[in-house]
Parts: sequence; C-alpha cells; structure tokens
Amino acid sequence: MGKSVLVTGAVSGTGLAIAKRFAAEHYDVFITSRTTEGLDEAAAEISREFGVFAKGYELDSPGEAAVKTVFEDIRRLGYMVDCVVLSAANLGIGQDFFEVALQDFMDVFATNLGWNFAIARQGALQMREKGGGSIVFISSNTVYRAIPNRAAYSASKSGITGLSRAMAVDLGKYGIRSNCVLPGMIKTERWQQSAELRKLPSNYTPIGDIADFGDIADAAWFLGSEQAKNITGAELIVDGGNTVQLYPIVPNNQ
Repeated sequence: MGKSVLVTGAVSGTGLAIAKRFAAEHYDVFITSRTTEGLDEAAAEISREFGVFAKGYELDSPGEAAVKTVFEDIRRLGYMVDCVVLSAANLGIGQDFFEVALQDFMDVFATNLGWNFAIARQGALQMREKGGGSIVFISSNTVYRAIPNRAAYSASKSGITGLSRAMAVDLGKYGIRSNCVLPGMIKTERWQQSAELRKLPSNYTPIGDIADFGDIADAAWFLGSEQAKNITGAELIVDGGNTVQLYPIVPNNQ
C-alpha cells in the first residue's frame, strides 16, 4: 500500500480541497462527514479524478467508539494512516454571550477539541506503530482576533493550538509531528451568498484578497508532508496578512 491520509469534514469546501490536494500527491484518501449525504460521491470523485483509492465514513457524533471503528476499518483495508487532517468544526455561529445555552456552548468544544483529540489519538496510534506520521489541525486566526458572538468557537480554536503544541511534545519521540493551519476569511459558499460577510473588515487584507479552498489545502499539504519534516508544534497563518494589520485599509470605492 502507498501513503494514506484521513481528512475530516471532506465532502465539500476546505476539507474536500485538502483531500484532493493529498490525492494529487498519490495519497490514498479516507474522508469523513457528519452525514452520508454526498459522502460516497465525494470519495468516488476523488478516486476518479486522481486514480487513488478513496473511501468515506460517516462520523455523526464525538464518541470514541465510532472513531475507533473507522480506524479499525482502515487497518482492515491494509492501511495505517500517514497523516490526519482535522478540518471538520462546529462553527458556533450566533452564540450571544448572555443568551447561549451552556450545552450549546459546550457542544462546540465537544467537536472542536474532544472529537479532534479522539481522531488524532487513533491516527497517532497507527503512526506510532509504523514509525511516524503527521497530524494537521485546521484552526483559525480567531485564535488571535476574536469576532462577535463566537466566544466558544474562538476559545475552542485556541484550545486546538494548545493541544497541537502538547501533542508535538508528547508524540515527537515517535516521529509524529503536529501542526496547525490558521485560516482567516475563506471564500466559502456562505461567503459567496452573503453580501454582509463580503463587506466585513477581514476581507480587506494587505495583499487585497482572502483565501480560497486551495490556499488552505496547500498549507495543510505542506505541513502534512515530508517538506515540513522538521516542523512541529507550529502555526501557519493563511489570511492574506489580516492578523498582522492594526486595522483594515478599506478602499475608497467600498
């Protein structure tokens, strides 16, 4: 068997772009989604487009038993993953600080930290057995620049960067690296359909553009590949320079 990668949340958008980026480098690909809708189609599309083996798994809850079942099946197919990319997230949109139910707040952490930990650990067990590998978290530049009504999201993404650093320390002796990609605004379908989102200050970056899916996929590929063999516990910000500017410079015609 050749090299393989597991990418979460990979039926569409950023996750699918990441899966395809690895497939373009001849990795066999395993993808997950919270629902079966579009899952088999996405796997078939990857396989057809790049000539690699691809399979999808439904992961609809942050329970460890379901995660173990996925990795057991990957092993049954003759693989032990070389890389895990954790792209799926609970976005925690519209959680007013004074009104959000505690359970809704904690659900964001259950997905973004608990679930990601469970998946990363099962992947790391296979990597330890085969002598190395790489884990890449898709975090967010909201680790450093908070946005309104998204406290749980920002806090959980901050937790991801801390988790990744700790994993870099704990897993390095097994040849396993752990790193984070921190995207800013991305040209998602939600962004495309919302004039309000397209006018937010974070659209006005020093280089005059925001990321597309391919930009995030390239960053994930770099950190997950041997090109980054001496990089662990690091963060790669992909936001057009939004994080480094004191305030956005909005063109006069906007």
